Amino acid sequence: MDRHGYQIRDHIPLPTSLGPVRVDVTRDDSYDIRVVPDVDSAVAALLDELDGHRAAVVTDHVVADLHAERFTTALAERGLLLGTTTVQAGEKSKSLTTAFELIDWLAELDFARRDVVVALGGGVVVDTVGFVASAYMRGVPYVNVPTTLLAQVDAGIGGKVAVDHSEAKNLVGAFYQPRAVISCLAHLRTLDERQVRSGLAEVVKKAVIASPPLFDFIERCADELLACASPAIDVLVHAAGAIKTQLVGRDPYEVDLRRPLNFGHTTGHAVETVTGYGPVLHGEAVAFGMAVAVDVARGRGLIVPEVADRVIGLIRRLRLPVALHELAQQPAVDDVLAAMGKIRQIRDGSLRFVLPVELGTTIIAEDVTEDEVRRALVRDRAATP
Repeated sequence: MDRHGYQIRDHIPLPTSLGPVRVDVTRDDSYDIRVVPDVDSAVAALLDELDGHRAAVVTDHVVADLHAERFTTALAERGLLLGTTTVQAGEKSKSLTTAFELIDWLAELDFARRDVVVALGGGVVVDTVGFVASAYMRGVPYVNVPTTLLAQVDAGIGGKVAVDHSEAKNLVGAFYQPRAVISCLAHLRTLDERQVRSGLAEVVKKAVIASPPLFDFIERCADELLACASPAIDVLVHAAGAIKTQLVGRDPYEVDLRRPLNFGHTTGHAVETVTGYGPVLHGEAVAFGMAVAVDVARGRGLIVPEVADRVIGLIRRLRLPVALHELAQQPAVDDVLAAMGKIRQIRDGSLRFVLPVELGTTIIAEDVTEDEVRRALVRDRAATP
């Protein structure tokens, strides 16, 4: 830098041919997932990650009453709080309408490129805020402070950000990594049991596809985990984050659509779509979707019956749905199949099912038939010993 400013010097030669110009672009993202025991530690971690930059906080109406004040007060005392806004709690807020409203709000705040959006809430908030951050000014930094178990073990990690559409769940989105994830275990003590169970479904998914030791741990500590009691929950949140980041790191932009992390989601997303995004929680839909996938695998002779029984048994033990009539709102089988047909169209004509073979081993099947799915959808596993 001289007295006039930064000097940038380039001498780029003319191309030697008039053929295609090769473009090579890479991006290297890295961030920390901090699991902390209490709110004071979470506030300190957020201030550390902000490193003096201003922040705009987005939360929902429920979380605003429970958790927001400690964070916003700390930011305001240091002159770092640009503003706070809330969205309605629930999956219906995970929409383009909400995203556009948040973009308008950031513009009104004169939000700048180095400012940071803080997503304080569950999966709906972190997904929506992540998508907004990816689009505003072509990308601004955001920090996730997930307050539900599902968000701490799954939604807040991995950089898949999206909002729902009437045609399909997560239809509009991006791959955009957060600057940091700060998971406060104290926040989990305010959850009702249904929300805890929903979060545990995503951890069971990770255990089945990638970690027999985690599956054993959940079996041993199921009652303690349902009560969201530490230290078991501390181990669970750490383990889920470590496992998901390893799996996502292999293919962060999903160039290969054959992904074990979609276990339970082919059916689960269809259920959420046809029930209108709300009556059935995401983890409940995934749990049912896992049961459907296990049944398809069992029918094909891919999975050892004892392993299949263990998986279904653990889902039941966590009081998650394994049969269609156990869902909070029971969709019509034909509607679920139609929604899965839409997923097939979106995924380049293939309906990929992640089928478990044994704990830690899966097969990605692209030839699952409608008859196989229909039989699995209507099976009453709740009545099966």
